[in-house]
Amino acid sequence: MVQFVLPPPSPSPSPSPNTTISTPLLPPKIRSGNRLNRHVRNALILVSLVYLLVIRCESLSPEEGEREKNALLEFKSSLENGDMVLGNWNNPSRCPCPQVGSGSGSQTPRTPWTGVICNNGNVWGIQLDNMKLSGEINVDSLQQLGQLRTLSLMNNNFEGPFPEFRKLRSLKALYICTNKFSGDIDDDAFVGMSSLKKVHLAYNEFSGDIPRSLASSTSLTELRIENNQFMGPIPDFPHTLITFNASNNHLQGPIPPFLNEITDASSFTGNDELCGPPISPVCDESGASYNPYSSTDETHKKMSMLTVIVMIISALLAITAIATLFMLYLLGKSRIDHMRDYSEGSSFSTCTSPGGSVMVTEQQLDSKKPPSIVGAQGKLTFLKEDGPRFDLNDLLRASAEVLGYGSFGSAYKAVMMDGQALVVKRFRQMSNCGKEEFHEHMRTLGRLSHPNLLPLTAYYYRKEEKLLVFNFVHNGSLQRQLHGKHTTEKLELNWPTRLKIIKGVVKGMAYLYTELPNLLVVHGNLKSSNVLIDKSMQPLLMDYTLLPVVNVEHAQNMMVAYKAPEYIKDGRISKKLDVWSLGILILETMTGKLPANSLAQGQPSKYGSELGKWVESIQGEAVEEVFDKDMKDTDNAQGQMVKLIKIGLECCEVDVEKRPEMEDVANKIQQLDERDN
Repeated sequence: MVQFVLPPPSPSPSPSPNTTISTPLLPPKIRSGNRLNRHVRNALILVSLVYLLVIRCESLSPEEGEREKNALLEFKSSLENGDMVLGNWNNPSRCPCPQVGSGSGSQTPRTPWTGVICNNGNVWGIQLDNMKLSGEINVDSLQQLGQLRTLSLMNNNFEGPFPEFRKLRSLKALYICTNKFSGDIDDDAFVGMSSLKKVHLAYNEFSGDIPRSLASSTSLTELRIENNQFMGPIPDFPHTLITFNASNNHLQGPIPPFLNEITDASSFTGNDELCGPPISPVCDESGASYNPYSSTDETHKKMSMLTVIVMIISALLAITAIATLFMLYLLGKSRIDHMRDYSEGSSFSTCTSPGGSVMVTEQQLDSKKPPSIVGAQGKLTFLKEDGPRFDLNDLLRASAEVLGYGSFGSAYKAVMMDGQALVVKRFRQMSNCGKEEFHEHMRTLGRLSHPNLLPLTAYYYRKEEKLLVFNFVHNGSLQRQLHGKHTTEKLELNWPTRLKIIKGVVKGMAYLYTELPNLLVVHGNLKSSNVLIDKSMQPLLMDYTLLPVVNVEHAQNMMVAYKAPEYIKDGRISKKLDVWSLGILILETMTGKLPANSLAQGQPSKYGSELGKWVESIQGEAVEEVFDKDMKDTDNAQGQMVKLIKIGLECCEVDVEKRPEMEDVANKIQQLDERDN
């Protein structure tokens, strides 16, 4: 469990020589007496003032404190608006990390320097998130901070190439997500950083290969590179890695087997040329995606042999590369999510996606404990008169866990003090309309009510980001139940249950089409991860009708409806985009196969997806091979199952004129029975 944490109140400034010392500095007996000799009182006050002045600028040594102060000031001078947001760094008499006492029992009081984290009298970390900082990151000045372990510069406006962070040899955590960094990262960019555990580079514009010097880091536990433009293969990473996300890049080739063990398909989505588990069973000899739905045993055997050969060659190349990097290291010796506020003390943030801060302590850098989420300031807007009420602060203090990272942002489960479980989704790509238009659209969503829609409970508006709050659904998504690992929490999706789910989905879609007749793309992002399953096995649609408020470019790149063949080919938008998405969902539900990331390739097909192309290829008695082998209770039902498959194929028709209307699809599906007559 992780905790939503609000930043602590700003510390009171250290008293100046003209400040009256409050009575708690005096011993209790002296404070309570009215007969105290005036000279004794003055002497005690003088001693207290001298004590404060002595500790104010004393670190482990005066020289070290002065050096750290100068290093931070030099770093600030390289930032374009550093003087404005880091104004309390300007007091020349203050050291960043004053030390009280000496020896092993010494303590570090809270620093008055914004974003500076102290530990035992030294600068241990710098957290300057969400401050609209830009300019040059002066790594040479930071190099003078010998005890610097964490650096967080998330959600700012830094741009240009990847800085020379490898000069910071003792760094354990680097968080620079949600900036405007771009270009290739040198292959040796992390050489020599032997203590590095957490690297978060997400939501930038990095390109080129993933630096192989990361793969040679034996301490690495977290790597977040999603939503960049990285290309090429994924290198083999050490087995110390426990968190990995490379979604929405341009990566190619087979996924290293170890990564399949620690993550799921969501960490690789948006990379059309990746192959292998968990997104497809096998790869072809070139490393490209092989038709994952081949039905012949002979083909499977051939591909298995090819896969073994590819894996052996890849392993040899990886060993050679790692050995080379290790030799270079011997010869040369030569990333914490955000919200708006920073937190002082021994906490640090970690990157999830644009719109959330995860706080990590020094101890957590050496452990596998999950981090905490830092929140925002403001007010929630509730949409249901008879619904629950709580403050934003209550929500941000609730215990929470990360549920996942989607195409729009991150999702968290938050458990309130009264035990109520909620889902908080954070969106940053949601500035396609003004404030009033956004509020009006949220009110429109709030008025929608249907048994197969997940209702929006509340929302939070800020120009840079939004929060949407829903009730938590314990069974999770259809995607999780179809493709997740077999655990005690995985439901048995037999034929009657799958038919029930599809019928519920089309009921919800038909309701949306009726209530929102003026929208061309009513749902826009219909897929198995956006279909939740409640306790009665009823489906609940989520993330529906967000297109009017989502940034156009992001919608075109991420939303499922824009993968339809007519939009890819001609940029054509119509209400049949959602019909195409529904067809893919039906085929995925019935076959248990993950839909391919791109349109059908190779020989022409009337169905605009790899999944539809595969289903189309199986005829006659072999039709049983289409159905998910895990789908049970299919006796005397094959006729109805085939009918549903055919409806799914009709929805995937490339020719838009031949593709049915949503109303017609809903009517056909509602007429299906669990058993053949």
